[in-house]
Amino acid sequence: MPFAQALRWWLRLGFISFGGPAGQIAIMHEELVEKRRWISEARFLHALNYCMVLPGPEAQQLATYIGWLMHGVRGGIAAGALFVLPSLLILVALSWAYLALGALPAVAGALYGIKPAVTAIVLHAAWRIGKRALRNGWLGLLAGAAFVALLLDAPFPLVIAGAGLAGLLGGRLAPAHFAAAPAHTAAGSAGPALIDDATRMPHTHFSRGRFARHVAVGLSLWALAFAALAWGFGADHLLTQMAWFFTTAALLTFGGAYAVLPYVVQAAVLDYGWLTTGQMIDGLALGETTPGPLIMIVAFVGFVGGWQQASFGPDHLLLAGAAAATVATFFTFLPSFLFILLGGPLVEDTHGDIRFAAPLSAITAAVVGVIVNLALFFALHVLWPGGLDGAFEWTAAVIGLAATVALFRFNVGIIPAIAACAVAGLVYALA
Repeated sequence: MPFAQALRWWLRLGFISFGGPAGQIAIMHEELVEKRRWISEARFLHALNYCMVLPGPEAQQLATYIGWLMHGVRGGIAAGALFVLPSLLILVALSWAYLALGALPAVAGALYGIKPAVTAIVLHAAWRIGKRALRNGWLGLLAGAAFVALLLDAPFPLVIAGAGLAGLLGGRLAPAHFAAAPAHTAAGSAGPALIDDATRMPHTHFSRGRFARHVAVGLSLWALAFAALAWGFGADHLLTQMAWFFTTAALLTFGGAYAVLPYVVQAAVLDYGWLTTGQMIDGLALGETTPGPLIMIVAFVGFVGGWQQASFGPDHLLLAGAAAATVATFFTFLPSFLFILLGGPLVEDTHGDIRFAAPLSAITAAVVGVIVNLALFFALHVLWPGGLDGAFEWTAAVIGLAATVALFRFNVGIIPAIAACAVAGLVYALA
């Protein structure tokens, strides 16, 4: 497979990867497994299972993994980067429009309708994940415990760590209850693939020297970038704070973007004050309607934080926002590349091992409770924007209920649901 041909397809994927992780994985499965036969069904599932174990966006990591299988390090970097870069550019443009034009009545009205739709989408995400993750009472209990812990203001990292420890113990005491959930994709296709079940390339074999080089390069890139920000702007500057925070967030994103959103909300909204809860909900809507991984909402968080704090002065708001969005994206995704390049050759040794599967199952169960907590957090701010002592937003409640019915009962897609709710909010605002 010529590298240039693969490069063109990865670039195309970056612009068409709508639908969240499930939709993005489905696109790759249909194109790479069924149509182009670049990789076999078994190898695709094997790669997917590994990416599900890792913290970080599984669809972007899957693209990185397949690119690495095909063309080594350059293939992995190209596939993973092109999965993200189009989304970064689009979100920077949309974030600018949001902040520069958001006060217009038409824009404000559309955003009024979008907010309750986002609340319904988050609740629907909890239901989708819960159907697969909560396979027995023990896992359901973990989900409930995570929900209650966050209600009591427990730190998000502590909740995830506690779930992982519970899974580690459960894997030893009751392994049948904590085994990994089976992966689900479309039926496999017959015929040989470029990377078939038994295909092994030289770069996929484990090498201690290669492992050490990748560790050294990855850590050096992180250290040099962080040191440059700290030296150039100071340890307390917004960009340096974002570099540290999003590195931490990248290592805690077990269970996908919805799982880490409460952590981002807790820090970006409540601790640092980079943006408000309403802006966070708007950012999630933008993330849902643009290509790329949903965790790209970090670019919106970065842009809004850089713009509102005018980190480069009041005359350079666009530059400040774009720089912060780039910093947030770089430090969020750098670990994902490192995980694939380091762990790829070791995948065969860990696949199906209960020692790895049990903590993941427990964490995924806890994630369900985490996401329900996030839906409740959003709902309170959408329906009572002035606090529980303030007025109840009946119109927002009706829009949110309609979005919930559309998603749960009629399986309406996320983008049509958001578009319809935006129109409803626009009509209400201009009526």
